[in-house]
Amino acid sequence: MAKSLKKASEEKQYAHVILESANQIWLAGLGAFARAQGEGIKAFDHLVEAGKQVEEKSRKSAEEKVMAVSSKATETWDKLEQVFQDRVARALNALGVPSSKDVADLNKRIEELNKSVNDLLKKQAAKPAAAAKPAAAAKPAAKPAAKPAAKAEAKPAVKVEAKPAAKVDAKPAAKA
Repeated sequence: MAKSLKKASEEKQYAHVILESANQIWLAGLGAFARAQGEGIKAFDHLVEAGKQVEEKSRKSAEEKVMAVSSKATETWDKLEQVFQDRVARALNALGVPSSKDVADLNKRIEELNKSVNDLLKKQAAKPAAAAKPAAAAKPAAKPAAKPAAKAEAKPAVKVEAKPAAKVDAKPAAKA
């Protein structure tokens, strides 16, 4: 019986130690929860800030890479376009098609020639008028001559057209 009392007392001590340990574990868990709850908000805020910084760095890096790639692509397209234009221009030139610069040069030359022709026409119109005035002054007695001179002044100058050059035969004339 003494042994059973001793066993019972030991069992109570073990049960008390176990209960005490369980209570301490429970309190440690509550303490950890309270600390995590208090410091968890701070830790969460720190994690959010770190995430924002990483996101910003990633975005900047991605934007730089996209800009570099798009710049390189644009340069490549520009070079390709220039090569294409050069080849088309060479092909058109080989076919005898004038370039826009050639046409512009011809237009400029035509304008210059038109101006020269107009200047010559004005000079020619001024010469007959000047020659008619002294002739009219030399013959004041003849009235019928004055009328044709007035008509000559009123008529516009005759437009001078260029005549085509005579064709030269490639074959010499046969001797008779």
